[in-house]
Amino acid sequence: QVQLVESGGGLVQAGGSLRLSCAASGRTFSTSFMAWFRQTVGKEREFVGAISSNGVGTSYADSVKGRFTISRDNAKNTVALQMNSLKPEDTAVYYCAGTSEITIERMWFHDEYEYWGQGTQVTVSS
Repeated sequence: QVQLVESGGGLVQAGGSLRLSCAASGRTFSTSFMAWFRQTVGKEREFVGAISSNGVGTSYADSVKGRFTISRDNAKNTVALQMNSLKPEDTAVYYCAGTSEITIERMWFHDEYEYWGQGTQVTVSS
C-alpha cells in the first residue's frame, strides 16, 4: 500500500507557474504508475497526466499538453507536476494518484487508481 500527500498548491495569476509535489510512503512506489487528476465542484475528476513507474513514459490531457510536465524521483519517493502558463480554467483541486497495475487504455479513468492523496487547491486568477 502507498500513502500519498500533495503539497504546493496556492493562488497564482494567469500566466504564472506552480509546482505541485506528491510525497509517497510505501515500498511499492517505485513500481507504481502515477498520475495527476483535478476536480472542480460539481464535475467529475479529470485526468491531467501520468507517468510510468520508471519515469520514461508520460502522457497528458490535451488541455494541459505543452504547459504541464510530470516527473518523478523514485529514490525520494516523489512525483511532481510542474504547471506553467496557468489559466483560470486550471483552477481545481489537484490529486495525486497511483496504482500497481494498469493498461494504457485505462489510465484516463480515475476509478482505475488504487491510492489517492488528499488533494491540494490551485486557484488561478484572471
